[in-house]
Amino acid sequence: MRAVIVNGYGQTPVLGDVPTPRPGPHQLLIRLRAAAVNPIDRSLAHGDWRIMFPGTFPMVLGTDGAGIVESVGEGTSRFAPGDVVSGLLLIPPIGATGTYAEYVAVDEDAPLARVPDAMDLDVAAALPTIGMTGLALTLMLAPLEGRTVLIVGARGGVGSMATQFAVRAGAYVIAVAPDIAAERMRRYGAAEIIDPTAVSLPEAVQRAHPDGIDALIDVAGDADRFASLAKLVRPGGSAVTTRFVADAGALEAIGVTETNFVLAASGRLLDRVVQSVAAGDVVAPPITRVPLEEAPAVVTGTVRGATEVKTVITVGTGIGGARTRRAR
Repeated sequence: MRAVIVNGYGQTPVLGDVPTPRPGPHQLLIRLRAAAVNPIDRSLAHGDWRIMFPGTFPMVLGTDGAGIVESVGEGTSRFAPGDVVSGLLLIPPIGATGTYAEYVAVDEDAPLARVPDAMDLDVAAALPTIGMTGLALTLMLAPLEGRTVLIVGARGGVGSMATQFAVRAGAYVIAVAPDIAAERMRRYGAAEIIDPTAVSLPEAVQRAHPDGIDALIDVAGDADRFASLAKLVRPGGSAVTTRFVADAGALEAIGVTETNFVLAASGRLLDRVVQSVAAGDVVAPPITRVPLEEAPAVVTGTVRGATEVKTVITVGTGIGGARTRRAR
């Protein structure tokens, strides 16, 4: 099968041929139709996570994907051939379940969810990492009804989903995003939008909310930015970062909890995301689509989806239309 691979940490990704996997007991063989590009894909290929997520070579890149179950191994009961699924396959050894490929074999208890008939597979592929992260961030801060939440990095994939889930939970959301994304933030329901390139973000927040904010969700800031914004959280509030820059004890004396977020992916959590999008409660961020042949250039940064938020690699045929993809 065709797949985007690296043959060692730090090597240049290429489109190559690797053996098509076969499903073992309690496994699914998924014919992939779309795969989402995430920042962690490049980091995994570089070996940045090799201690936590050891790899195997050739390493097939990609962790998010959607496709059709083609066959199942002995004892499999959760899914059947013809089911349309999406999932987050960040499963060691990294490379064995990569999604920048035509097929993947994975255990049936992996973080997978069925894709509704009306949902296109490029959208379904875009959702696992950003959707589950956005939803889980808001769930860990619940209840959010009537609370003021500052979301740094609201323009991006995770930020877009977190903004919408927080608004749906009843939060007063301050979205930190450039002016180019302001209208989209308003459609998401953000009550305020701050362009961090135009003003000092901490000063702008403090000026508008002198009594402080209830919660901070930061998916984009560095350690210094996070620390300065966490000081604006009221006693009893929470500040959470996906960048692993929180100092758990820094504001403990005034009752502010700082947390480094780690996603606990599951099929149940992903199903909540998929169903929320299918119902129109939240929407996927803007998507740029590229064919599998262009994926190596996307990973290396040679080609970018500059005007959109999420890049999705299309594999095979039947990508755009949910009505053409069933294999039953």
